[in-house]
Amino acid sequence: MSRLITIADLQGRSLTELHVMQHQVQCALAQTQPDTEAHRQAVASLDAIRRMIRQKQQAMAPRF
Repeated sequence: MSRLITIADLQGRSLTELHVMQHQVQCALAQTQPDTEAHRQAVASLDAIRRMIRQKQQAMAPRF
């Protein structure tokens, strides 16, 4: 993982694309050493991706 993925980077991505990105970042995170910049960036990127997934899922949920 070479850089931090931000919410702005994720705008306009489909739910499928977000899930693919989530898997890729999880794999990258597994290859990093704790307490390194790469590890921190992967964790922050994963958090942003998960937030965007939740946001899109909530927007698609039926309203009663």
